[in-house]
Amino acid sequence: MIQRLRTSGFAVLGISAVLLLSGCFGGSSGNDRADANRPGQETEQLPRFSEGRVFRVEPGEQATEEMVAAMIQLRPGDSLEFGCGYFELYHGLLIQATEDVEIRGCGKDETVLNFRQSDNVTGLEALNVRGITVKDLTILDSPGDAFKLKGVKWGTLLNVRAIWSGGGEPISRDNFASRLHVECTNPPFNEGDPTPDYVPSASSGRYGIYPVESENILVDNSESIGASDAGIYVGQTNNAIIRNSRAAYNVMGFEIENVQGGEYDSNLAECNTGGFLIYDLENITQYGDTSVMLNNLSRNNNTYNFAPSGIVSAVPRGTGFITLGYDNIEIYNNVFEDNSTAAIIYTSYELIDGKGKTSDKKLDPYTEGLHIHNNVMKNSGYDLPPPDLEKVLVEGEVETVLPTLIGIKNINRPGKGAHIVWDGLLDDLNADCPYPVDANGQPVPKKANGKPIHTNEHPNPECLYNAYKFDNQGNRKLPEWGACIHSNDFSSDSLAYMNFHGTRGLELLFAAMDPDPSLLSWQSLSDILTGPTEFFADSDMSEHDCQARFGRTLASLPRVTIPPFERSGEFDPAPSEAFINRLCEKPMAPGKVNRDALAVDCPRLDQYNLFANAQDPRSMPHEGGVPFVLNSKLFSDYATKYRVAFIPPGTKAVYMDGQNGGNLNGTIHFPNGTVIAKTFAFTDESKGTEELVETRLLIKRTSQSGKAVWSGPTYSWSTDANGQKVAKLVPGGETRSVSWHYQDQHTGKLLAGSTDSYAIPNQNQCITCHSNDDQEAGAAPIGPKPRNLNRAYVPESRFMGTEGQGGFPQVNQLKYWQDQGLLANVPALQIDGRGVATNIERLPHWDVPGDSGAASGSDEDVEARLRAYLEVNCQHCHNDKGAASNTGYYLDHYRKIDAGYGICKKPTATGGGSCGRQHVVVPGDPGRSIVSCRVEDASDPQRKMPPIAKSVSHTEAVELLNYWIGQVVDSGYDNADACGGSGIFQSITP
Repeated sequence: MIQRLRTSGFAVLGISAVLLLSGCFGGSSGNDRADANRPGQETEQLPRFSEGRVFRVEPGEQATEEMVAAMIQLRPGDSLEFGCGYFELYHGLLIQATEDVEIRGCGKDETVLNFRQSDNVTGLEALNVRGITVKDLTILDSPGDAFKLKGVKWGTLLNVRAIWSGGGEPISRDNFASRLHVECTNPPFNEGDPTPDYVPSASSGRYGIYPVESENILVDNSESIGASDAGIYVGQTNNAIIRNSRAAYNVMGFEIENVQGGEYDSNLAECNTGGFLIYDLENITQYGDTSVMLNNLSRNNNTYNFAPSGIVSAVPRGTGFITLGYDNIEIYNNVFEDNSTAAIIYTSYELIDGKGKTSDKKLDPYTEGLHIHNNVMKNSGYDLPPPDLEKVLVEGEVETVLPTLIGIKNINRPGKGAHIVWDGLLDDLNADCPYPVDANGQPVPKKANGKPIHTNEHPNPECLYNAYKFDNQGNRKLPEWGACIHSNDFSSDSLAYMNFHGTRGLELLFAAMDPDPSLLSWQSLSDILTGPTEFFADSDMSEHDCQARFGRTLASLPRVTIPPFERSGEFDPAPSEAFINRLCEKPMAPGKVNRDALAVDCPRLDQYNLFANAQDPRSMPHEGGVPFVLNSKLFSDYATKYRVAFIPPGTKAVYMDGQNGGNLNGTIHFPNGTVIAKTFAFTDESKGTEELVETRLLIKRTSQSGKAVWSGPTYSWSTDANGQKVAKLVPGGETRSVSWHYQDQHTGKLLAGSTDSYAIPNQNQCITCHSNDDQEAGAAPIGPKPRNLNRAYVPESRFMGTEGQGGFPQVNQLKYWQDQGLLANVPALQIDGRGVATNIERLPHWDVPGDSGAASGSDEDVEARLRAYLEVNCQHCHNDKGAASNTGYYLDHYRKIDAGYGICKKPTATGGGSCGRQHVVVPGDPGRSIVSCRVEDASDPQRKMPPIAKSVSHTEAVELLNYWIGQVVDSGYDNADACGGSGIFQSITP
C-alpha cells in the first residue's frame, strides 16, 4: 500500500500517520500485555500490525514534513519513495533501529535531494539498521556527510550520487540537469587556477558516501563530487565492496580506513587530490587488514589539496594511490595515468610521527604484505606541488615541503616524482617488547601470522609492534614481507621507482629556505644540497623482488564475499490504527496508569494517565511514581526539567554502579514496563510564569521476539480551544520560541535569554543519543546513573513551591527508592548532612566550585567538574559503543585522560567540523582545540556539539572547558607532546 503523507508541520502528521506510529518497535509492557479477549474487553479480534508499506514523498513545500513523517515510521518491509524532481529539504533524513527497509528515488539524475539549508549535519543517515538499501537518487549540498551508514549490517548504496556545488554557482532547480554531470578535463593544480569543470571548496561537506562501523556493505554504480575529505569512504567496517563507482574533485577520491576485508573493483578516480587510499588511522574502534584493489582507473588526480585539516590535508596533489600503516593489500590490473606526484605512494607513520613516536601503540605504523603487480602506470610524477612557504615558515606546517624533498632527492630526474614512491622506512627489531595484554593482563587474541587483534577496548601496549613481529612461541621477529612489486608496465616517461629515504636531508632544505626563500627552485637547491650519496633517492627495486629474495611472491588475497541477508525478527512491524485506538481510549480508574497503552505511542499524553492533574506533568505522579533530579544535567537551552520514574508496582529496579557493578556507562537497570517522564519548561521568575513546552517519555517495552526495547515518544504542550492544556504526540519534532529568566539554584547566577529555535527532536533523533551498543535496544535512559542520582531531591525550579512535585520528600534519592521498595541491590549508604551518600560514586555539580570534594578552583576540582559536564552532555555518544564511537574520542567517566580523551588527538575527518584545527585538545591552547570550537558553536550544523536540542551556546560550560584546556592541561598529560606545530607531520619541524 502506498501512503501519501500530507502535513502542516513537524507536529501535525495527519491522522493516518499518527495512528500508525509505534515508537521504536511496538510490543507490550511487562505482564500487562494487551489481549483482545481479556475479560471486560471487546471480544472481536483486532489486527495488531500493519504490513510493509510504501511512503511516497513528492517535491513541494511539504516535502520535508512528509519525509520526516515517513522516516520515523519505517518498519520491516517498508519503503520510503521520493518522486522525480528537485527537493528543498530543511531537515536530515534519519533512519534508526529497524531492518529490511528501502529508500529510493527515480534515478540519480531524476531525484535530487537538496539539503543546503538543513539544520542537520548529514543528508541521509542510517544508524543501527539491519538491512537497508538506498538507491536511485542524488544528495546535494549536505552540510556535512551526504550518505552515512553507522552500525549498519547489510547496507547497499546503489546508483546514488553525493555532490556539492563547490565554489561556483549553486546547483539549483533550474540548472541541476546539466550541473550534476561533472567532467574531468583540467583540474586546478593550485587554488585560484582556472577550472572549466568544477570549483572545489573547503566549505563542502566531509564525506560523500560514508559507511562506518558497519558490516557487509556494498557501494555500486555510485558517485561523489566535491567532498572536502573523502568522496567514497568505508571505515572501521568488516566486508566492504566498492565497485563500478566514480569519485571526482574530492580531496581523496576513495578511502578504505581500518577495514577488515575491503575491495575496490572497476572504479574511476579522477580530478581528486588523491585517487585511492587504504590505511589505518590511530585511536579508533578497530584496525584493518586485507584489502584488494583491481580493475580500477586512477587518472589526472591533480586538484590542489583543499582539506581544512586532518590527515588527508597532508596528501600531495597528484597521488594515484597511497597506503599508510595497513597490512595485506593486493593491487593488480589497475591503470594509473597522469598523476603529477606519483602513481603509488607507499609510506608509514614513522614519516608523520617520527620513529617510535606514534602515540597509539596498538597501531602498526608500517605497511607489510603490499603486493603490487600487473598494473599499467603512465606519466607519473611530472609536476610536484610547490611548498606553501607561509605555512612552513610561519605556521610550522611542513607537510607541503615533502614533495619538494622528493623532487630534490630524485637525482635521476631532479624535480620529478616517480611511478612508485616509497619512504624507505622499515620497522626495527625490538626483542624486548612484550606481547600486548588486555585490561586483565591476559594476552590479546592473535591471528595465525602472530598479529595481535586489537580493539579500542584494549590498553595501549608498552611498545609499537607490527603484524609479523611475533612467532608461534611469542618471540619477536622482523616481518618477512614488506612489499612485493613485479610484472607492472611502467611507461618510460617517468622514473619507475624511487626510495626517498624518509626525511633525511630535510634539515638542509630548511636551512636553505630560512635565509632566502627565493632559493627554493630545483636548480638552486640541487646546487646547495650536495652531500653524501645516501641523501639522494635510489631507484633500486631489488628490495621488493620477492621471487629473487624468498623464492616466491605473496599469494593472492581472497575477494570479499557478502553473505545473503536474512531478517533477524527482532523488529516489530507497525501497530494498526485499530489496535492503537483500543489501548489508548481505554477508560481508566482514578490514580491508575493505563499500562496496556504503554505498548504503543498514544496520540495524547493524558491517555496514559500518569499524573494527578492531566494538564500538569509537575503534579504528583500516579502509582508510586518518583520525581528525581540529577547532579549534572544535559544542557537544553537553559530549560528547567521535571523528571519522574514510574516503576511498575510489585517490581524493582536494580542498583548497578560503575565501581563494583561493572556498569561503567550504564544507568540503573529498570524492569520492563518502566516509564521515565521528563518535562521541559521555561521559567521566568520576573513574571512568575513557567511555560510547559514538551514531555518526553522513555517506555521499556517487550518486542514480539521477547526482547526489551526502550521507546521514546515526545509530546508538545499547547492550549486547546477550550483553554485546556494538552500534550500531543509530535514524532516528527517541532520548533518553538522560548525565553528564560531565573536565578540558578546552585550558583545564584541570573540566567536570562531567549531563542526562536528551541528544537523538540523527532523520534529518530532521540534514539541517536539514547542508543548504545552496550545498552538495551532503543532509546535507553542516559541520566539516572547512581553517581548522578546520589543527592537529595530538590526540584530544579522554585516555581512549584511545595505544590505537586515541589513537595516531594527532599532526602537522598537512592535511599528513598530503597526504602520504598523500588530499588534492589543497594549497598549500605552513609548519608552526610547534605543528603549525599559518601561511600559510593558521585558526580559533582559541574558548575559549583568545590563540589567535587577537592579544593574549590583547584586543578583537580576543575577537571572533575569538567568531566562531569562532558559525561552528561557528550559521553552518551562519545564512548566506544555510542553513536560517535567511530571518532575514537571517548569521554567515559572512568577513562584515563590521554589521546582517547582528546589530548593531541588528530580528528578522524576533516571538513567544517574540525574548525580548521588539527587536534581535539591542545594543552594550554583552547584556540587551537577542536572541542572548544565545537562546544561553543550553536548554529553551524557541521560544528555544534551536542548536535541536537541546542540552539544557544552554553556560555558557562564553554568558560569551564576553556579554563581546563588553557590552565589545567599541560605537558604532563599523556600524549601532550604529540601536538607539536599546527600541522600533521610531527617527525620534522623547521
